[in-house]
Amino acid sequence: MEDALQRIDMDLPSWRAIMWLHEHSPSSVSEIADHAVIRLSTMTRVVQRLEKRGLVTLSRRAADARVTDVHITPGGEEVVSQVRSVASRIYQAAFKDFDAAEIETLNGLLRRVFGNL
Repeated sequence: MEDALQRIDMDLPSWRAIMWLHEHSPSSVSEIADHAVIRLSTMTRVVQRLEKRGLVTLSRRAADARVTDVHITPGGEEVVSQVRSVASRIYQAAFKDFDAAEIETLNGLLRRVFGNL
């Protein structure tokens, strides 16, 4: 996945952030970090890189000016389409001989592993 993302000038942390924002924009940097399972300091740098590329904008939260909200831009939405295309090809190759029940079982097992950690 990392190699495929590099071809479209993305990395794994940026991919996690932009995909979260596609569904939950605006979100605070700490909310993105929590859901992407990435340290806050790392996510702060990721968001700064995304902002420089014009994929997100930042604003202060009206209810609490200490919180920085991150908003996906139209350019960010275009990148989501590119990332989905890349991820879809990899997903199809990885799970080509799995049926839906097997994928569901695998996801359940991985959730348990994550919960244990």
